[in-house]
Amino acid sequence: MVSAKDLELKLQDLYKKKKYSEIIFQITSRTTEEERNAGLFVLLGISRMSLGLKDKNQVSLAVQDFKKGYLKEQNGVNGFNALTNFVLASSILSDFENTNVDFDEIKSFYQVSPKPFKDQRAINIAMSTVYSRLSDYKGMVFHLEKIIKSKEFIAQDLCNYGYWRCFDKNWTQSKFLEFGQFVNENLSEYSQKDIVPLSDKKNEKIRVGFLSADINGSHSINYFLKTVLENYDKKNFEIILFTNSLKDEKTAERITNLASKTIDVGKLDNLRAFNTIREFNLDIMIDIMGYTSRNRIEFYKNRLAKKQVIWMGYCNTSGLENMDYIISDPNLIKQDEQKFYSEKVIYLPEIWNCHCGFDFERKENPPPFINNKYFTFGSFNNPSKMTDNVLDCWSNILNKVKGSKLIIKCSSKKRKFDRIEKIFKKNGVLDSVTFHYRIDKLEDHLNLYRKIDVALDTFPYNGVTTSFEAIWMGVPVLTMAGYNFNSRCGESINKNLNMEQLIAKDEDDYVDKAVNLSNNHNEYISLRKSVFTDSIESSLFNKKKFAENFFRSLKEIV
Repeated sequence: MVSAKDLELKLQDLYKKKKYSEIIFQITSRTTEEERNAGLFVLLGISRMSLGLKDKNQVSLAVQDFKKGYLKEQNGVNGFNALTNFVLASSILSDFENTNVDFDEIKSFYQVSPKPFKDQRAINIAMSTVYSRLSDYKGMVFHLEKIIKSKEFIAQDLCNYGYWRCFDKNWTQSKFLEFGQFVNENLSEYSQKDIVPLSDKKNEKIRVGFLSADINGSHSINYFLKTVLENYDKKNFEIILFTNSLKDEKTAERITNLASKTIDVGKLDNLRAFNTIREFNLDIMIDIMGYTSRNRIEFYKNRLAKKQVIWMGYCNTSGLENMDYIISDPNLIKQDEQKFYSEKVIYLPEIWNCHCGFDFERKENPPPFINNKYFTFGSFNNPSKMTDNVLDCWSNILNKVKGSKLIIKCSSKKRKFDRIEKIFKKNGVLDSVTFHYRIDKLEDHLNLYRKIDVALDTFPYNGVTTSFEAIWMGVPVLTMAGYNFNSRCGESINKNLNMEQLIAKDEDDYVDKAVNLSNNHNEYISLRKSVFTDSIESSLFNKKKFAENFFRSLKEIV
């Protein structure tokens, strides 16, 4: 009878050959569960994951394999691999509908694991993934910080950390700049012999590139990108879209067909993708990813175009020495704050962004409280933006406005709401809150706005798309003035709508304004009517005017 260790060594060769089905057969047919060591459990789990990453049953079995492997060996290489894979596989399992993943168990396993485990990048990446599934930015930051302190980080770890710091009200703008400069220092520099040189050849038209991982037809960023692509000056400009993740090509057509060319670089390695873009001899490259997922931030360290600009996707400084400009407006970056941005600021005269609107007739909706006899607040933002502080503030509103309700909706799994439910329960308002999970049809999503009287913005990381949507549907958005770009988006939106009365100066003022809106019905009805009637002609949705300002500004920097 072959020992577990001998079988493990024998199966290593099959693993190298990617014969996962054979590995599963060998382990399950030749050993009992009691006979398997940690190494066999890890091999079994990885093989199941390799075969069935989209198969709930396979992933579920793999989770159990990794757990059993760790319980067999709570030290050493196999123990570490088992624990790391247990955490990662559990987070993947949580993405399936109707699964019961015990994240408290995962966190407890991490806490009792040997200290050397906790200092390694792999387990901290796995744990940060868990906290991402729970929309808990504090947990994300904790584990990413451990990676950075250990100096085992890669560029994407740094980007993730910089992005998640946008949720922290105590992270000052000077810290964003300082950290961005740290990112700049740690990005790869390409050898001059390996890269296509930037050409001095003058283009017939100003050639502008946009690079994004979100041109996939469904991402909200496309509603803003469409505004500039539909209305650009074709006599003087040529637009090339570079996609880093082109999914669902049919629904992406409404965006990609508006450009002169669309190039998918998502499947190319960094150097090949970089050179592919360089060959187009761009006058301007506009990054609309920043530190968000699937970015190619190191490209800008090495310079893709004569001028490099950051816009929209990441509402803060990149900190990169070769990122030349950031597109903003006077409400987002104050004149005396430019020193906290590594880029020169391009100030658009009104607003930094403009939504293209939706392809259906707008209809004014009566305030829901008239029929309901109670006031309904709502937020359709990313639940990660709903920090503990925000939830406490909203709880305060619900407690002060008698009989009021709150509708929360996001395009995520129910798991994202677990933390939120716990806080509302602690604050005694859970019964006043209704949750809506993923809604596939755009029309159904927008119609949900008809059920709310006032949309509540998140802070310090404001909503953008959700605020534009609410206003399009005639719903006022209550926001709070912040201290930097990402915390002033709501302020800029409301100022451009002439709704300064909906901008709170602090949390107490935010609560007071919400209470006053619910108590002064005539004033509220008048305000709501103004939001509906005035918004469509405002800078928020004036596509042609925005595009004129946008491309005029680009012309000035060439």
